[in-house]
Amino acid sequence: MNTQNKLSDRIDWTLVILLIFFMIASVLAIASAQTTGQYAATNTNFALRQGQIYILGFIIIGITMSLDMDQFRKMAWVLYGFGVILLVGLLVAPPSIVPYINGAYSWYRFPVLGTLQPSEFMKTFTIIALARVVASHNENFAQRTFKTDLWMLTKIGVVLGVPLVLIDAQPDLGTMLVFMAIAAGIVLVSGITWKLLLPAFLAIGAVSSTLIYIVIFAPSLITRYFDDYQLRRIYSWLDPYTYSSGDAYQLTTSMSAIGSGEIFGKGYQNRQVYVPDNHTDFIFSVVGEEYGFIGASIIVSLFFLLIYHLTKVSLQTKSPFNAYVCAGIISMITFHAFQNIGMTIQVLPITGIPLPLISYGGSSLMGVMFALGLVFSMRFHHKTYMFSSEEEV
Repeated sequence: MNTQNKLSDRIDWTLVILLIFFMIASVLAIASAQTTGQYAATNTNFALRQGQIYILGFIIIGITMSLDMDQFRKMAWVLYGFGVILLVGLLVAPPSIVPYINGAYSWYRFPVLGTLQPSEFMKTFTIIALARVVASHNENFAQRTFKTDLWMLTKIGVVLGVPLVLIDAQPDLGTMLVFMAIAAGIVLVSGITWKLLLPAFLAIGAVSSTLIYIVIFAPSLITRYFDDYQLRRIYSWLDPYTYSSGDAYQLTTSMSAIGSGEIFGKGYQNRQVYVPDNHTDFIFSVVGEEYGFIGASIIVSLFFLLIYHLTKVSLQTKSPFNAYVCAGIISMITFHAFQNIGMTIQVLPITGIPLPLISYGGSSLMGVMFALGLVFSMRFHHKTYMFSSEEEV
């Protein structure tokens, strides 16, 4: 009997175990974060809700896994179009449905159910759409030329541009950067010649460096093009202690909390530094203070293992479409984790994006679980197609 036909052998148990570890770390960190006074008035058990969202996330994985990747490829434009409609709805719906939260119109509010941020799901919809664009293009143009590569890059730009414009209108800069990271990851593995990519990346680097230089040494040149709060956020990142009572308050308290944890931390629920929003965007400060360098390293290691596993799946699959989807998911999670952890220790500016699978947040967690459900689908439906005969013994 071929044991590979067993249901249990078609499930990616490595990924299941990693998600269980993430769930435990998330619930414990949030349970500790909500003990501070700011959450007492809300009368909400965020840790319990996060556990419930994780259960819902596993259900989403099960539903996603029931469909094979060929079906997702066929549905790519339907999912992408649905996501675009949801983003457009944020701009036209009344405030009773789309409230103004944290300086942006990014969430739908539903009675009983709570809020939903469609951009978190649009990330995965865009990954599927971009993967289809690249896979179809490479199938149609077997002979690669500079012209065909430029045409592929143009199509990628159009698919990416639509959600970027709609998200910019909210506005939500952090989410826009995630979409750019997703596209960059897929472009890097798309086969586009480096003669085209290298000048593009060098130009982006040069523009970014020039803007930073101007912000620091000649801000008067760009004040008319940027809102005051955007400039303050940059200055508070570069010189947080000058703005510690205002825009850099979260950053300075986060660094104090993480630094005070030292090597082994202060112990569970023994925090002494108050950090606003420490159950969402600044959850890493809770880990750093309570468990120190050791605990923070464990969280980083979990992300490393997750990225390593997703990379392994990407390299083992023989389907280009699947590989491009994996590349997009890897780019999304890597950028999220790097940006979130970096902003809590002043390596990167604060952008307001959560730490995936750890921060409290229904839309973010369900969006990532949906994306990982695609990886489960690859293993569930294509194991004998994906893996070499040596691995199937």
